[in-house]
Amino acid sequence: MPLDQDVKAEIIAEFKRGDADTGSAEVQIALLTYRISSITDHLKNNKHDYASTRGLKKLVGQRRNLLKYLSKKDYARYVAVSQKLKLKTLKN
Repeated sequence: MPLDQDVKAEIIAEFKRGDADTGSAEVQIALLTYRISSITDHLKNNKHDYASTRGLKKLVGQRRNLLKYLSKKDYARYVAVSQKLKLKTLKN
């Protein structure tokens, strides 16, 4: 299920680091978090949708890898993104 362009533009505007930034780790993490929450809501009503469950697991793994990368590269940015998205943070 693709994101609406308006929603995607809002998320990018909130998390971008520069004027033309659409692919930084922060933006990617925020977009994945939105997709994860929408799929989670879908699965609350459709418990036997195993294809969506598999897709959700893949998205969670991608987000976890991006968070791990960001925590190693710049811990302050990692903490800021985690707090903004209300995610659990790893200890440094």
